[in-house]
Amino acid sequence: MRVIQRVFLAFPVLLTALWILGDPGAFSGLNGFFAWRNVLMQYSGVLGIGVMSFAMLLSLRPAWFERRLGGLDKLYRLHRWLGIAGLSITVAHWLLAQGPKWLVQLGWLQRGNRPPRPLLPEGSLQQWFAHQRGFAEGVGEWAFYAAVVLMLLALVKWFPYRRFFQTHRLLAVCYLALVFHSVVLLRFEYWSTPLGAGLALLMAGGCVGAVMALLRRHLGGRRIRGRVVGLQRQPEIGVLGVDIEPDAGWPGHEAGQFAFISFDDAEGPHPFTIASAWSGEPRLRFLIKALGDYTRLLPGRLRVGSVVTLEGPYGRFTFEGDARRQIWIGGGIGITPFLARLQALGSAPDGRDIDLFHSTEQYDPDVIARLQREATAAKVRLHVLWDPRDGRLDVAGIVSQVPDWREADVWFCGPGGFGRAIRDGLLRLGLPAGRFHQELFEMR
Repeated sequence: MRVIQRVFLAFPVLLTALWILGDPGAFSGLNGFFAWRNVLMQYSGVLGIGVMSFAMLLSLRPAWFERRLGGLDKLYRLHRWLGIAGLSITVAHWLLAQGPKWLVQLGWLQRGNRPPRPLLPEGSLQQWFAHQRGFAEGVGEWAFYAAVVLMLLALVKWFPYRRFFQTHRLLAVCYLALVFHSVVLLRFEYWSTPLGAGLALLMAGGCVGAVMALLRRHLGGRRIRGRVVGLQRQPEIGVLGVDIEPDAGWPGHEAGQFAFISFDDAEGPHPFTIASAWSGEPRLRFLIKALGDYTRLLPGRLRVGSVVTLEGPYGRFTFEGDARRQIWIGGGIGITPFLARLQALGSAPDGRDIDLFHSTEQYDPDVIARLQREATAAKVRLHVLWDPRDGRLDVAGIVSQVPDWREADVWFCGPGGFGRAIRDGLLRLGLPAGRFHQELFEMR
């Protein structure tokens, strides 16, 4: 989490530094409101298109960034933050463009005489840009309106995922229009500076991301077909077990990773953690909790033999680390990555001392019995807490059961609020932040 926070804060600082280096006298000799407004328009434009370009670049799911950010879940969290920041900056940019015009029309602001535009070499690129200014302003304004609507829809949780999947790609079209707007209206002198080179690279990468988004393509994870070969309904806990046999081409996976699955091309891909270890046998197991309209309908729609599309594997929740002591915490359906790891350890122990805490609101004796058998085979100590009977798991319960918790790596998967409470409590007691690992399983 700290890595993406640092990147999120450092990126606009870097853009600002490049802008200052590219125009060191930007704030010198400014006289009057409109002079300041023109400078801030350029600055907000640089920040806005830079942040949006970075967000669009991340939508490619580049493996290099995924590794350094700690997983695709962290990459998407940064993508979301950048989208919100880009929205905020472009709103400020729009207000700087339109607000003074409104004030002049109301008579609250007096516009001074504009200085004459410099004569530009006939037929030069700079002259062509100057002739396109009006068109670029109009394109940028309408692209801004459309982008605001689409970004707000992306942030509204009740907006159906299916509609989100269908509309979110339209942001790529808005972005391409805003690139044209920015290229034309950015001060021409900037293009010969490090700022211009940096923006050109960012926008080029962003344009590639936009085009690939429109084509529904990504850099990471191969897309292959698969077939549903088994279904197991667990109505007591609202879970559907789905066994999928992938076609040739699945590269294998590590316990704790996930895949995007499209059960319906119109619905689009959803991320699901893989609940089985990879042993070379072409079969993947997924446990799908009925948490929304789409997942609640799956038991009635899926059939053995249904064809699906798989993409992956993704994720860095893979239980790596130097500590010989580990604590696993699975909240509800968050037990899924630990099931895969238990299977892997059952056939290839790694010598670690492990405690697994499973906190759940629903209790199925048969499911818990299977979990206990797999934990015993993997030599992992299992602690099951049924919330109505035992209360919800807290930090006090963990440290009382695991006296040497300070030497452990902690791996958590479950509801976000539950994870924050456990993390904050352990950090207050002295656990280093880098020893707490959490899947941020929120892709929008």
